[in-house]
Amino acid sequence: MTSFLKSSGLRAMTLSAALSMAAGLAIAGDTVSADQIVHALQPKPLTRGLSAGPQADPAAKAKEIQFVGTLRNRSTRSLSLGEREQIAEIAATKPKIDLDIQFDYNSAEIRQSSLPSVQELGKALSDPSLKGTTFVVEGHTDAIGSEAYNLDLSERRADTIKHYLTAKFGIAGTDLVTVGYGKTKPKDPNAPMDPVNRRVEVVNMDTKTASQ
Repeated sequence: MTSFLKSSGLRAMTLSAALSMAAGLAIAGDTVSADQIVHALQPKPLTRGLSAGPQADPAAKAKEIQFVGTLRNRSTRSLSLGEREQIAEIAATKPKIDLDIQFDYNSAEIRQSSLPSVQELGKALSDPSLKGTTFVVEGHTDAIGSEAYNLDLSERRADTIKHYLTAKFGIAGTDLVTVGYGKTKPKDPNAPMDPVNRRVEVVNMDTKTASQ
């Protein structure tokens, strides 16, 4: 009898743990809300008195704003390797968010299951606190496939997001700069083929706040 009770208790604990894990996975997979995206993309206030870094150098900041201005109205494929790296360098210091937006296999078509995420992004970028600044929409892939193939695929996927946002939410195309990095900038460098690396990253280039 005691053995049976112990066995039953063990099964109950195992089931409880399994349900807890399932609940955690469900929470982890929830669509990020527009409010969460707005919060993540809010420019960080400058700290007065700091003299180090490009943010404290007016000339460097002006040069940065000028460069971002040259990206507006540019097509993804017109960007040189140097410009892509310069975008990445600037983006590294800016507010950003990774969005788990999935596409059909070998395609730039957004999966139906990921449309809510893109819609929340559209609502966020329409928020008065963000509207009017320049955003970089980066496309990234995992390491499966050739470098050239993944670069092209990431560019097309970034362009798809831009077209959706302009068509469905009326966001100005000039406010969205698309760039593809293929498999060159994995989110998890230790697991380059992991699906976590297939993502869209949105970066607030902070031009509106900086120019005020």
